[in-house]
Amino acid sequence: METDGDKEKGETLVGGCAAMERTKIQTLYDACNAILCAQQGELPSFQQIHFLKNLLNRIEAVDVGIDEFGDGSPSSSPGSGKELIIGQMIDKITYIHIHECDNFSIGVFCFPAGATFPLHDHPGMTVLSKLLYGSAYVKAYDWVKLDASSHPMIGLAGKVIDGVMDSPSEPTVLFPRSGGNIHTFTAVTPCAIMDILTPPYSDNLGRPSTYFLDYSIPSLPGYSVLEERDMPEDLVVVGAPYLGQPIFTENDPCLLG
Repeated sequence: METDGDKEKGETLVGGCAAMERTKIQTLYDACNAILCAQQGELPSFQQIHFLKNLLNRIEAVDVGIDEFGDGSPSSSPGSGKELIIGQMIDKITYIHIHECDNFSIGVFCFPAGATFPLHDHPGMTVLSKLLYGSAYVKAYDWVKLDASSHPMIGLAGKVIDGVMDSPSEPTVLFPRSGGNIHTFTAVTPCAIMDILTPPYSDNLGRPSTYFLDYSIPSLPGYSVLEERDMPEDLVVVGAPYLGQPIFTENDPCLLG
């Protein structure tokens, strides 16, 4: 539960703005902008992660332009004036790009039932994720020993998560070396996962997305050998427009003062 003290700290972190006066997605963006753009390559503190996690936990599918069960009418999203993406009608893995800068990105992956996003990593990144609706099977690893110089990359990894995640649930956090940095999702039901990545993927800056095959070790339960693979040819991700509440990113007095 968020205390008055947490709220006061949060308002300081976003430049003194009263968070409740803004939309939930604007408040989240402002906090990410104030906190993550000031890190200069350093990891966010525990307090900052906790604050962002609480803000992410407030976000619902309708806030980012998705109507899980409805007809997509704009009445489901007060003030948006736009039709919504109907979650149950999505038939391919779909990415909704919300924001990206050098320091962080915000987006949503929508999955039809049965779709799998293959095992992949998040090099040097901290990632906050929230399951907005539905259920997903999640398997996640952290490296125990990695030979990054080998081609393909190969190493021993320990399993961190292996089970079904149901909404509603609190956001999860993974770190560069812990929390399940290498993971895969399979949609048990139609579902959507919202991510904040800091910093975002960048091939030019040595943060590519690398895919892996996992080979379990019968004599070491909970451990697997992970081997780098090419991006699966059958992985298809389509884009969809962001139809949620607008985010104002320029000339914001709370970010200028």
